[in-house]
Amino acid sequence: MKKKLAAALSGVATLTMALSACGSSNSEIDNYAKSICDQLQPQLQRIQNSNNSIASVSGHDHTPEEVKSVDSAAFQQITDAYKALANAVNNAGAPPVKDGATLQQNAVNELNDTSTAYAGLKKTVDGFNPGDQVTFAGGLKGVAGQLVSLGKGGDDALSKLQSGDVGKAMAKQPSCQKAANLPSAGPDNPAQSASAPSQAPAVPALASASPSPSPSPPKKS
Repeated sequence: MKKKLAAALSGVATLTMALSACGSSNSEIDNYAKSICDQLQPQLQRIQNSNNSIASVSGHDHTPEEVKSVDSAAFQQITDAYKALANAVNNAGAPPVKDGATLQQNAVNELNDTSTAYAGLKKTVDGFNPGDQVTFAGGLKGVAGQLVSLGKGGDDALSKLQSGDVGKAMAKQPSCQKAANLPSAGPDNPAQSASAPSQAPAVPALASASPSPSPSPPKKS
């Protein structure tokens, strides 16, 4: 079950890959892109680190108490990171493109909704009883299922925010280029799921990977 959490979170790599596009020469758009990118990269790294933490306890040599503690802390970090991303997009103002204000507000709403969803997952994990391993394993399976559902909702707004000239300008920014180089899903990166999509959807497709087969129960405490 623990590996399902790591697999479901593997789509975080697609968040960074979505920032890689071509170039733009519009200075107003470039300035907007810089204001966004400078604030995005630290939060993307924060989410990636949390994903790695969950993956680190996905083996069979960790107790349920350890898994619960790590997962709870990781979900809190992801909650805070998405809230910070929403604030970054909000504080940057509307992108200087057609319907920019609408695109901005849709993106802010989606990021805030994602933050709220992860806060709910943390609360769920905090309520698990690691002493009952059967129930605990079932609870992890349920959380993994929620992660899958979470990644299926409204990528469209952020995809549009990062499309066209804005997306091209973002790809020119060093901070967004750094974010695009964060580890991606693949067989050489066990912290990620090989079933993650090859085409990067927009933020925040964190659960685009299909659940993997259930591993053995966690180590008894």
